[in-house]
Amino acid sequence: MRVKVVTLFPDWFTAPLSSSILGRAAAAGLVKYRVVQLRDYTHDKHHTVDDAPYGGGAGMVLKPEPFFEAALDLKAKPPIVLLSARGQLFTHEIAVRYSLGSELTLLCGHYKDVDQRVADGLDAEEVSIGDFVLSGGEPAALCVVDAVVRLLPGALGDHESASSDSHYEGLLAPPSYTRPPSYRGLEVPDVLLSGDHDKIAAWRAAQAERLTRERRPDLWAKNDD
Repeated sequence: MRVKVVTLFPDWFTAPLSSSILGRAAAAGLVKYRVVQLRDYTHDKHHTVDDAPYGGGAGMVLKPEPFFEAALDLKAKPPIVLLSARGQLFTHEIAVRYSLGSELTLLCGHYKDVDQRVADGLDAEEVSIGDFVLSGGEPAALCVVDAVVRLLPGALGDHESASSDSHYEGLLAPPSYTRPPSYRGLEVPDVLLSGDHDKIAAWRAAQAERLTRERRPDLWAKNDD
């Protein structure tokens, strides 16, 4: 898989893309990253990437030309993703869809906004990682890359680990415990120490359902349909 990122801050990606699962996946040849500087696609001496919004208002808007030229240089193919607070919510299902493709291009906004013609003209999917606003698209892009790359076959080395994560089956994951069995008066549930795999599986399923009902009623409603 090829992951391409357009950003004003390439240094944001240096350590994360070379560390842990993302770094190991690249070292194993499962994914190749290319991160480009948006200002490299400008043609004035100041490398201008933003301008005041038409219609007035506070803040600056990123211009369309550098994004279009970057996409052309990268030979970007769908999916092209613009990280945006007004985008559709990024979900596990979207991560799975991206992971099944051969490439993914992420466009990181900054300042007030990105000219809407970037999304419209490049047929980009506008995606948000939650109902909050970040200073730029870089942290959101890293979330997307991590969620996608860990799903690539061989990235984790243990498919069962991914398949038991929250959201994989539409539910939150049950609680996890490890040694020691008792710590500061806090005990590991007896069922997990029982060695009875059927009872352990039933306990985990019940906990996943309970936590999803309590903490994410929106997910539970979908799962209950």
